[in-house]
Amino acid sequence: MPHMPDFEAWAIFAKVAERGSFSHAAEELGLAKTTVSKAVTRLEERMRTTLLHRTTRSLSLTESGRLSLERAARILADGAAVEAEILEEAAIPRGLIRLASTTAFGVQQLAGLLPQFMARYPEIEIDFELTDRRIDLITEGVDLVLRVGPEPDSSLRISKLFAFRVPVVAAPAYFEKHGRPEHPADLARFPAVVFTHIAGAEAWHFRHAEHGDLTVHVDGPVHVNNGVAAVPALIAGLGITALPEAYVAEELADGRLEEVLKDWPVRPAPLHVVTPPGRARPARVRVLLEFLRQHFATKSWAQGIEA
Repeated sequence: MPHMPDFEAWAIFAKVAERGSFSHAAEELGLAKTTVSKAVTRLEERMRTTLLHRTTRSLSLTESGRLSLERAARILADGAAVEAEILEEAAIPRGLIRLASTTAFGVQQLAGLLPQFMARYPEIEIDFELTDRRIDLITEGVDLVLRVGPEPDSSLRISKLFAFRVPVVAAPAYFEKHGRPEHPADLARFPAVVFTHIAGAEAWHFRHAEHGDLTVHVDGPVHVNNGVAAVPALIAGLGITALPEAYVAEELADGRLEEVLKDWPVRPAPLHVVTPPGRARPARVRVLLEFLRQHFATKSWAQGIEA
């Protein structure tokens, strides 16, 4: 069975030949002189030939060393080029970002932002996917996923960008027909719009400053798997629901929807940043996250910017 080539030793040999000295090569490579000497000796033993003539005052290539130097130097140069390219990628924002987001957030918030981001960073390209399925970042080669809701423990790198404020809202006509809930427990008898794409979405978790936590289970005639798609049904008076304020900010501002139970806020909905495992995110991903953080920091419904 063939053995793996000793790339490290070949690169060290090339540097020794280039500098004409074990000491100078060791200094430039940041290695001990003994490490450099042992690497060349290891290579010569493996090749069963002498690559360098050594004396106390000089160093010269043998015929075998001369014949192998060009390829050894290429190994050294290619290794240095790979490292330089990766370091540059980590430092300079350029290249392709494969970005995925939940559909509602992507359409309602991200689609209008990405052109501004690309105008600021013209060397970055975006491949943008809207989906509510669970993406496998590693097998699908995705750089960054934005997901709403709780995240399971995993080997992926996960952080919270912010948390949505989640008001309980309905149309004025709905309240005229059904009345207004005075307490979260009242919601059990109010027709609700229920989301089907989030596990446990029929259970609304409230928290009061004095009375603590309360969970209420709801149901109603409208079930939908997209927060933005629920808004027309709400405006039409078909139900009451709790959903991120970002999706109904305009409707609340112009009176088409109204908020109730303000003293009993629903637990905020976190928006998570999910990236592949590893300590360093590429520069192109880092600047996108910083751009999003700066933008959403100006929104009253985005709480606790952290990522």
